[in-house]
Amino acid sequence: MFREMVRKKQQLSDAECVEVLRREKRGVLSVLGDDGYPYGMPLNHWYCPEDGHIYFHSGSAGHKIDAMRRCDKVSFCLYDEGYRQEGEWALHIKSVIVFGKVRMVEDHERAIEISRRLSYKFTDDTDYIEEEIRRSGARVLCFELIPEQITGKLVKES
Repeated sequence: MFREMVRKKQQLSDAECVEVLRREKRGVLSVLGDDGYPYGMPLNHWYCPEDGHIYFHSGSAGHKIDAMRRCDKVSFCLYDEGYRQEGEWALHIKSVIVFGKVRMVEDHERAIEISRRLSYKFTDDTDYIEEEIRRSGARVLCFELIPEQITGKLVKES
């Protein structure tokens, strides 16, 4: 169903893909938008090592939500900051693309916990996180991406 990577020498291992998903804070979620146009938006995410799913939080309405309710198939792409080898100008960048299906997290307590875990990627200020949850938690919507294929590669920008 999914295509194989053409440049297999650049392919990341499953463990390397998971590390990028765990470490990086944001990526681009792409959905099938209005009139068949792709719609991609940058989003923060949290990768859950227990179930291998990727979680997002969101408002309860808008283009993204409408698109996901019409079609649950999505892709999520992210990449790291890269590194330079000594004496080179080119960046070496690890990128990961996830194909899968999304569904809304119906359990409100689970959505709150997802929001909390996602927040800890940005700050360890527990008081701030709990205040935000107290203030906005009743309106939070979370959705999960259940991966069907995860691939990654290391490219050299030269």
